[in-house]
Amino acid sequence: MTFQEDHIYIEKIKKGDASAFASLVEKHKDMVFTIIVKIVKKSEDAEEIAQDVFLKVFEKLEGFRGDSRFSTWLYRIAYNAAISKTRKRRLEVEALDDFTISNYSVDEVKEELESIDAEEQQALLKEAMESLSDDDYLIIKLFYLEESSVKDISTVTGLSQANVKVKLHRIRKKLYCSMKDSMEKVIDNIVNL
Repeated sequence: MTFQEDHIYIEKIKKGDASAFASLVEKHKDMVFTIIVKIVKKSEDAEEIAQDVFLKVFEKLEGFRGDSRFSTWLYRIAYNAAISKTRKRRLEVEALDDFTISNYSVDEVKEELESIDAEEQQALLKEAMESLSDDDYLIIKLFYLEESSVKDISTVTGLSQANVKVKLHRIRKKLYCSMKDSMEKVIDNIVNL
């Protein structure tokens, strides 16, 4: 399904066309669910929170001023709702230590990745993405897959723009370290056959 720009749906909704809201939900439901499920961990809880988020958005749509993109506003509401739900049961996430991450230069990363084909890169990247903490996964997904700006990600997550930039840099290095470790394991297995 091809979607129109968000502002077109919003104008229709504000003029009384409630069916246009279904298109907005359809357009953004996957990302809203992804944001929520990465935070709350349970898909049943995520579905319930997502429904609440869209209900809240429908009720508050008149107050949307358009200072930011609609998607940024929506994702911020989803993020806050998920954080509120999990505030009491915060989990610690183990991260790669900064020493390991800082040992690789950007040139080394590019050189290593150029040595494998695109299909292998995709498989390694998918595996590396799954190893990220939920916050890191959300930031990378918003930046690369949703093409959100650093400013928009800052708005959604509540982090400063500078912090988002630093996190993006560190997450890229984490992904590389994870992919490099996976490549080395594959090579070791081949050599030891």
